[in-house]
Amino acid sequence: AEPTASAPDARAILMGMAQFMAKTPRYSMRVLSAYDSLQDTGEKLEFAAIRRITVRRPDHLRVEVEESNGETNQLLFDGKTLSAFSGDENVYAQSKQAGDIDAALKTFVGDLKMRLPLALLLTESLPRAFERRVKTVDYVESTTIFGAPAHHLSARGDTVDFQIWVSDGPQPLPLRIVLTYRDYKGQPQFRAQFVDWNLAPDTVDAVFAFKPPKDARKIQFLARMGSMVALPPAAESLEGEQP
Repeated sequence: AEPTASAPDARAILMGMAQFMAKTPRYSMRVLSAYDSLQDTGEKLEFAAIRRITVRRPDHLRVEVEESNGETNQLLFDGKTLSAFSGDENVYAQSKQAGDIDAALKTFVGDLKMRLPLALLLTESLPRAFERRVKTVDYVESTTIFGAPAHHLSARGDTVDFQIWVSDGPQPLPLRIVLTYRDYKGQPQFRAQFVDWNLAPDTVDAVFAFKPPKDARKIQFLARMGSMVALPPAAESLEGEQP
């Protein structure tokens, strides 16, 4: 949408957020997410998860997941090895991985067929992905969320609509996002709040080192590992399989 005298440039705000995220050398935050699961009766049930994410560019990533049923999972990348751990099954898998976080996430989601919601937001290729995928962006309102001023935007892609609340200030961080899968039965939604942002977290190597429990069993990635968090089949759109 074109900005008016009373409405800021929505696409510029979205791209500013994307560029800020892509260029920030390190950060940590928590993602409080929930998604709709459509039942055979037509009823929608909500399932939730909490993820703790730590990023150190270019090639270190830690993701800890606690699902609403109590299951825990981990994903770690230390620049050389990609490790995933399922606490519920007490199994882990590892794969040699070169390159940066973008390459690791492409392998994890695209090649190993694991799921990591909103993985695209963690990549340095986020601005390019938005340029390619986001067809329209509209400015909804200037608002306050979690006590902080924010821009409320709505956007549309090929198959997914999303709303995003971006912090209004010198650090244009995402504060909340709602995805609507309009072409999927029941148009389920995925919702996430981003809290406890820290742009100077402790990112020593030990944070990203994977040490499996003594009784954990090592398996192959393509064996049954359980997902990092379950999602509707259509929910890969922002997972980053094509950064």
